[in-house]
Amino acid sequence: MINTQSTRPAAPAGHPAGPASLRATKSQRQTLFATGMGNALEWYDWGIYSAFAIYFATEVFNPKDPLAALLGAMAVFAVGFVARPVGGFLFGWMADHLGRRASMISTVGLASFGSLLIALVPTYNTAGAWAAVVLLTARLLQGLAHGGEMPSAQTYIAESAPAERRGLWSSLIYVSGTAGIVIGLLLGFILNSLLSKQDMQAWGWRIPFIIGALLGLYTLIARSQMKETAAFTEAQAAVREPMWPQIRKNWRSALRVIGLGIGGTVCYYVWSVSAVQQAVIIHKMDQGTALMASVLSNVVLILSLPLWGKFSDRFGRRPGLLIGTGAPIVLFPLLVNTVGQSFWSLFLPATVILVLMGATLSITPAVFAELFPTRIRTVGVAVPYAVSVAIFGGTAPYLQSWANAALGPVVFTVYVVVLLAVSTAVAWKLPETKGKDLSQ
Repeated sequence: MINTQSTRPAAPAGHPAGPASLRATKSQRQTLFATGMGNALEWYDWGIYSAFAIYFATEVFNPKDPLAALLGAMAVFAVGFVARPVGGFLFGWMADHLGRRASMISTVGLASFGSLLIALVPTYNTAGAWAAVVLLTARLLQGLAHGGEMPSAQTYIAESAPAERRGLWSSLIYVSGTAGIVIGLLLGFILNSLLSKQDMQAWGWRIPFIIGALLGLYTLIARSQMKETAAFTEAQAAVREPMWPQIRKNWRSALRVIGLGIGGTVCYYVWSVSAVQQAVIIHKMDQGTALMASVLSNVVLILSLPLWGKFSDRFGRRPGLLIGTGAPIVLFPLLVNTVGQSFWSLFLPATVILVLMGATLSITPAVFAELFPTRIRTVGVAVPYAVSVAIFGGTAPYLQSWANAALGPVVFTVYVVVLLAVSTAVAWKLPETKGKDLSQ
């Protein structure tokens, strides 16, 4: 929950507060909670698919070749990202034409249905290749939803926040997102402790997806009570320039979104999402040990995010972006080789990398929103961000698994470092946008 000192009454929920009005009202806190819940659900879906793929891969794909089955599950994970740019445009257009609220309600409903479909997917032994088709369909639906969820939530938070605290408020996006991953990992740790490996493979892996569907239903109800942002309402009342000319006019901002996103997306995935899978498969770490190490490193990241948000509100966006993408360039090759079979060998390097990346992650929603005008703020972020995540984030688990098995870990490490260098170069050239009036 984000609270700051105030000397005047706060603005109504969904509307930006004045310079001295910095404490969120009860209505605003409820709205921020509903926003965070949907964002957490997206990351929860992402995390549990990766963490539980080692169990359901041989259930959905041919169990006679476990490695091929795992690669098949990771390929479906990647293909699901192909739908993200389409979903980004569809729900971004909806957010910029019908309202941020309408888009956020639609995305969480579709994501919830996708989770339910995965929970009910038939096994290879009962449905053959159709099991993989059902899984692929579910991931495509989730990809559509996720393509619009985060940009809509980012825009909503950025437009609702006081300009001088936008960095702090925007940290809620990755706080809630990482919390979703932590919940998924904790659930994996609990199920791994309570159930045998045979039960996990037979039916235990379905439990997280059932929970995801239920959480989506709860979030859908909570979001139906949200209010629209003042920036969108004012833009709707004004004479509006057509969308496409504005998109063409802001093409540089779209490229900046892609450039800023590629390095952090892959590096974050490696240390926050796929760390458990790789530690177990490559380094033979105990499953429960890997899950707990990843959970605790993500908890430390969550605690650091609001501090980095405050840092950006005081010192600007560019310093945080440079720290979050620049420092891992040096540390990633060193720390990736420290992972072994012990708890500390995963917890310490993951914590160091993730906390440093928090300098960028915490303010990404603010930075992206500050790059675009209100009329195209959601779709302007959604499409390039989804393209970036689809091409680089969606392929990361497959490339990592394939490269480690076929070429060795050095190749994938070089790949990540190059992407981080690109993001750092884009951050260096980025104009400072701290405190920008989003109604302009």
